[in-house]
Amino acid sequence: MKVTLEWEYKPSRSKNMIRFVSDPVTVAQAVQLAADIERTGRLGNLTFLDETGVYWSKKELQKMVAVIETEPSDITAFFDGGFQKDELLSGQGTAVYYKQSNKNYRVRSNASYHMIESNNESEYAALWLLLNELERLGVQRTPVTIKGDSMVVIQQMSGEWPCYEKNLQKWMDKIEEKLKILGIKPSYELISRKENKEADSLATQALHKNMIHGKKEIID
Repeated sequence: MKVTLEWEYKPSRSKNMIRFVSDPVTVAQAVQLAADIERTGRLGNLTFLDETGVYWSKKELQKMVAVIETEPSDITAFFDGGFQKDELLSGQGTAVYYKQSNKNYRVRSNASYHMIESNNESEYAALWLLLNELERLGVQRTPVTIKGDSMVVIQQMSGEWPCYEKNLQKWMDKIEEKLKILGIKPSYELISRKENKEADSLATQALHKNMIHGKKEIID
């Protein structure tokens, strides 16, 4: 999560306060910057505004710093959906890379959702699976880079393309609601199928009823 500092500063030999607004910074940087400003002895009202429009006090942010150190961060997540039209089978795969407590991890999972009618719907189901995995990991109030090779899903979720299909719109609505509840700010990136081979492989394995869920520490 990033926040913007808004504060009042009283110059010497002046009764009027000057209002300043910072660029977005991390929570830890915001707490440090606030301490630096306070040392001037000329600080007036000070607030912190997060990316969702919520204001925080300095005390609240200081508590959050300790929590953030143990929460997942630097998150990059991949998703992919597969579909066999002749048998009406679907498979979804996800891979999440993140840092927690100064260690790097990867979590892989897959699923096979029922009542899927198309490949595009399977791709949305894979994104839904991904969000549930992020929720299980305790990801909240943080940016997440989401990568996939479905142009339809990436462009529609990014707001670049409209969605006219009712079944896909239902997936979009509940995905956006989940993102709002978790406070996740997604950054969508369209990648090639080759770059998405890990999630693709997991989706294919789900089609063959080979279910996987595993966490691994990544050691350089």
